Amino acid sequence: MTATETKLRGCFVLEAPLYEDERGYLSVVFNDQTFKEATGLEVAFVQDNQSFSKKGVIRALHYQRGEFGQAKLVRVLSGKVLDVAVDLRKESSTFGEHVALELSYENRKQLFIPRGFAHGFAVLSETAEFLYKCDNYYYEDAQGGIIYNDPTLNIDWKIPVDQRIISERDTLLPSFEAAKL
Repeated sequence: MTATETKLRGCFVLEAPLYEDERGYLSVVFNDQTFKEATGLEVAFVQDNQSFSKKGVIRALHYQRGEFGQAKLVRVLSGKVLDVAVDLRKESSTFGEHVALELSYENRKQLFIPRGFAHGFAVLSETAEFLYKCDNYYYEDAQGGIIYNDPTLNIDWKIPVDQRIISERDTLLPSFEAAKL
């Protein structure tokens, strides 16, 4: 496994080797020991979530506060998404900055997002299956969010405005400046 740290401290792009032959392929997409060696981080994942979405869907920008924060390891099982992580760590030199990375079945890249980040993605292919491992359980009372089109964050979701599919809940999220971090 190779790990390349993004401009946001603790946020890594991970790539696992692929072993192919005439039968197909095998890839060890997560190994705790290899992850620790590649990133220097220790994470104990406790929950896996999987979603299926249509082209144009934007699921963003969600996080959990305080002791209920979640680190995530995300990847695409089929299709292609633009994955976005926003640094919400007030003490960080990159507070309020984001990284956006295409994750796809073809490129097999994964993104590790540490606690203290908001996360979202936009579906760029006809459909996409998305998998994320979390190091903490979901707690409704700790959830937070930021409106996907916040002008301060200025995220280019790569989806034309008239083709965006956003849940009602996500359209009601506060701005970055008004969010309870």
